[in-house]
Amino acid sequence: MSEPVYLDYNATTPVDPRVLAAMLPWLREAYGNPSSEHRYGHQAKAAVAAARTNVAALIGAASEEIVFTGCATEANNLAILGTMPAGFGGLACSAVEHPSVAQPMRHLAATGRRLAILEVDAQGRVRMDEAARAIGPGTALVSVMLANNEVGSIQPIRALADLAHAAGALMHVDAAQAAGKIPVDVDALGADLLTLAGHKCYAPKGVGALYVRKGTPIRAIQFGAGHERGLRPGTENVPYIVALGEAARLARDGLADETARLRTLRDILHGRLAAAIPDLALNGHASQRLHNTLNLSFPGVAGWNLLAAVPELAASTGSACHAGTHAASGVLGAMGLSEARAAGAVRISLGRFTTALEVERAAAALIAAYRQLST
Repeated sequence: MSEPVYLDYNATTPVDPRVLAAMLPWLREAYGNPSSEHRYGHQAKAAVAAARTNVAALIGAASEEIVFTGCATEANNLAILGTMPAGFGGLACSAVEHPSVAQPMRHLAATGRRLAILEVDAQGRVRMDEAARAIGPGTALVSVMLANNEVGSIQPIRALADLAHAAGALMHVDAAQAAGKIPVDVDALGADLLTLAGHKCYAPKGVGALYVRKGTPIRAIQFGAGHERGLRPGTENVPYIVALGEAARLARDGLADETARLRTLRDILHGRLAAAIPDLALNGHASQRLHNTLNLSFPGVAGWNLLAAVPELAASTGSACHAGTHAASGVLGAMGLSEARAAGAVRISLGRFTTALEVERAAAALIAAYRQLST
């Protein structure tokens, strides 16, 4: 039996063979500690510096503005908790944030800070009229993801950043799902802080990064030696940092071609399914959406039952961080979808190694399973 077609790239990506080749020497012969004052240490330090330059180039930042972390969750916590160490400045985040943003925000709210939850429209984008009312004098930090991990909708970050800065607040952007898929430029976005995840862009799990604009007030939330400008203690994970740097370089070099290729495959898959399944519904914005992401509600069936009937396909019903339950997606609920439509949702996300043949196989399998379940 052949391997299932993997269409869950928003959950995690396979490690690109070129990324693996770049990191392997740093697991074998080049094992030095970047803080050591000898040849092995100097080699490792130079490798980390080169990776920092590549990551910075992906998002239009300066290399000294990149802080390496163990994952995007850690980067989000550092961005939020590290910039809000004292005082009672207000906070704002969208209703569709990843738990690694929503939970530290709620933690701060429990200490007495005001937290504004920015509602989204039916396409999953922040309502700017509500944001304009919620973000104002007294707001200290606004955190909104660039692209949603479930429906792919892209947020109006620049407009939100303008509101934040007019109020004297910092703007944090969780770009874990967006970086490497769409152009990301910290200046164009108006981001003061921005989060990246290695395993969303063909590097291994266990490495991430936080962009911190020069001059942004931030403190460490962990304590130890003075690694990463004193913001992230612990000996640098050189192989994984090298991997993230190489993944960033590859993403930047291939962004335009890969965008066009995946958008074409995504739209072919959507067309096949829509032609065969009446009342199939697209969730998320029709155009302001990640080119690899297709969130569809299949009428009259539960998404988890549909996927269970298609063992030849690896996809999901929502965020992998909420796996293990059959509750309807909170993101879809925040968008105002009915309970039945939310229950019928399936998230399909394509990636670098997705082929046209796999798209055809996936379409045929989903159509056959749906017809069997809906009769």
